[in-house]
Amino acid sequence: MTETILVSSCLLGLPTRYDGTDNHSQAVIDYLSQNNLIPILVCPEQLAGLPTPRLKCWFSQGDGSAVLANQGRICDEENRNLTETFLRGAKESLKIAEMTNCKRAILKQRSPSCGCRKIYRNGQIIEGMGVTAALLLQKGLQLLSEDDF
Repeated sequence: MTETILVSSCLLGLPTRYDGTDNHSQAVIDYLSQNNLIPILVCPEQLAGLPTPRLKCWFSQGDGSAVLANQGRICDEENRNLTETFLRGAKESLKIAEMTNCKRAILKQRSPSCGCRKIYRNGQIIEGMGVTAALLLQKGLQLLSEDDF
């Protein structure tokens, strides 16, 4: 039986980044192909209803785990609070993972949604998790990023 795996859509070449471009990763594509994995593509920001392109967003407080504990904050370049929007995108991504029986995910590092080891807080790269990554990990999914390939 072939395994499904949740994948940040930008890594597979879809123009879903905040600036309307992608983060195409041939290494991720090769990994999927070599392991006969079925990618289930998600963009949590788009699932939450944000447009593409959109303003750049980052954590102004905490990280994804803090957001799940009601102690974090994500804002855009105009300092609008988008924490609830990112939480909605995380929940929609989790629904898709559950519906498609994904036990693992390959997520875009440094994203406020998908970063699984590094994120931006106030313009600086720090150790931490995005909201979607934190929720998926909380629900037992194994997380990888393009940096793992």
